Amino acid sequence: MAFESHAEEYLEILQSTREQLAYLHELGVENLETGNLPSLSRTKPAREQLRSESRTSVAKPIDESPPSRPSVPAYNPAPAQVAEPTISLFADISAPPVRLEKSSETFEEIWADIGNCTRCPLYERRTNIVHTEGNPIARLMFVGEAPGADEDAQARPFVGRAGQLLTKIIEAIGFKREEVLIGNVNRCRPPGNRPPTEEEASICKPFLLREIAAVQPEVIVVLGNTATRNLLNTKVGITRLRGEFQEYHGVKVMPTFHPAYLLRDPSKKQETWQDLKKVRDYLESTRKTK
Repeated sequence: MAFESHAEEYLEILQSTREQLAYLHELGVENLETGNLPSLSRTKPAREQLRSESRTSVAKPIDESPPSRPSVPAYNPAPAQVAEPTISLFADISAPPVRLEKSSETFEEIWADIGNCTRCPLYERRTNIVHTEGNPIARLMFVGEAPGADEDAQARPFVGRAGQLLTKIIEAIGFKREEVLIGNVNRCRPPGNRPPTEEEASICKPFLLREIAAVQPEVIVVLGNTATRNLLNTKVGITRLRGEFQEYHGVKVMPTFHPAYLLRDPSKKQETWQDLKKVRDYLESTRKTK
């Protein structure tokens, strides 16, 4: 029947419109005009309720001949009431995460841009700038906070006692040191091995991000509290973040304890091993799918 067809169409329009409005309301868009939309009972089937309300509102029997216009009043929401907030909403709130675009830069080009850096006060007492070291097509990267005394003297990252422990950790998960990348947020040693300040980290960090963009590693293991906070832009401590993958510009990041901390507190080695096993298992799973 014509009534049945129009009733079905009306119901679909009504339900679709209400779903859109409810969705926008859940996402925080307020003051949307809903018009005089009839409510649909949760306890009575919507189709039966629609038929009942429509029949009681019709003053005379429905003509079986094809009508010039539907006898059921149509609801045409104004497009601006839904479309405009949706566009604004997704632009402001639900924008996709920004990924680090693949870069064609080489490490040598990045380092040439760094030059004999004097951008922050750390240059005044350094011996050497300590650049990232390792495989330029690595799947796995390790990032610490800054060089120590041994690293400053040799111009290589993680070569002291903590570096020797890191090498053992790398080998324990099935890699060789030369197969991965190893670097720091800062490239100059802070006096007394203190943590870099936020300003010092913010000045040096962009060069690390350029290296990450050039390599596009599958996983970054970030070592210690300072490095984790600087790389991930978070104030959450390492004890809460460690052991769970984080997302950073499309790259998986595993926060864990710094090897220097493990030398001071060997009881944390077991937790670090659990973290690194997750990294190993993830890389093995992605290797199999390629």
